[in-house]
Amino acid sequence: MPDAKPHYHRALLKISGEAFCKPGGFGINGDDLELIAGEIINAAKLGTQLAIVVGGGNIIRGARLAQEGHIPQATADYMGMLGTVINALALKEILDKKSQPARVLSAINLTAVAESFIRGRAVRHLEKGRIVIFAAGTGNPFFTTDTAAALRATEIGANVLLKATKVDGVYDKDPVKHPDATRFETLTFKEVIRRQLKVMDLSAFTMCKEHDIPIVVFNMKTPGSIAEVIRGVAHGTRIVAE
Repeated sequence: MPDAKPHYHRALLKISGEAFCKPGGFGINGDDLELIAGEIINAAKLGTQLAIVVGGGNIIRGARLAQEGHIPQATADYMGMLGTVINALALKEILDKKSQPARVLSAINLTAVAESFIRGRAVRHLEKGRIVIFAAGTGNPFFTTDTAAALRATEIGANVLLKATKVDGVYDKDPVKHPDATRFETLTFKEVIRRQLKVMDLSAFTMCKEHDIPIVVFNMKTPGSIAEVIRGVAHGTRIVAE
């Protein structure tokens, strides 16, 4: 049986904005917010230092606005960053309510509601047992929150990047469209590139590869999944170096 102690000393969890609402929904659903917070707290109780990057697709999708041609992509991306701040603040408040200290660090200047991102400050919060929620992506347009997750994981020296998705790992083809799709338990970075599997955007994936940060792709809505991954239990798909 895997050790009850954390397998990873410091972890970066990437949560998509869609996790905050029901499938096909919009905004923040209270029940889903409670579920996310409970899973995060259970994982933090293991003793791992946990940082989180949140998406904002449940609030607004900047890329879609830009594609429609009404708003320049740079502006649309900044609007998307503000969506991630909304999710980060909601998550922080419910964590605090459940007696789990948390801080929001924003990549853009929003001092009325969040601390500005400073690497040393983020690490210090983690060392004090606080969950750190990184908001506003990288602070720059034309970059995804996947890239923000890889960047922050590298900056804080995370031992793993946990990518929470709607499916339980990486498949050889879309499991929604193809019932015969096969799930991989373990992959190397080279195999992902060779098979052209869609795990994260290329810049995010390359950053993890270059800095030897393993990626675990899993379904966060499965009860206990975050804690199990942090304990070293085989869950979802693990992507590692050779």
